[in-house]
Amino acid sequence: MSLTAGSRLGPYEILAPLGAGAMGEVYRARDPRLNREVAIKVLPASFSADPDRLRRFEQEAKAAGVLSHPNITSVYDIGTHENAPYVVQELLEGQTLRAELAGGRFSPRKAIDCALQITQGLAAAHDKGIVHRDLKPENLFVTKEGRVKILDF
Repeated sequence: MSLTAGSRLGPYEILAPLGAGAMGEVYRARDPRLNREVAIKVLPASFSADPDRLRRFEQEAKAAGVLSHPNITSVYDIGTHENAPYVVQELLEGQTLRAELAGGRFSPRKAIDCALQITQGLAAAHDKGIVHRDLKPENLFVTKEGRVKILDF
């Protein structure tokens, strides 16, 4: 399902595409009920026919939904639109840790700070019995404020 600016996904208004990955497409959207911008990850319709991929997508959404920690991306909602499951998350501004590292300006002090934030987020998940299973620089996001967020549980 490819969405364009102005289209609707449930109650959400799509503003712009943000990217695509193995588990779906991500869009910037607006939640008119709370008047805030969010990120929506949509599982492609071709994938939703695959029970294993659908199960992993739903598992990721539910796992992240029970977590509330400053170093874990918040999940606000899940739903299905025209047989395409989606998850609504907080909108992050910044870049992945992979992009940060590629930029070449990563001091030892910054590395220690990032590692500490990652371990705090993982500890919070582990306290709830949740294991990430795919921790890599592409699934770690550094906000413009310097906070590290763990993505894609």
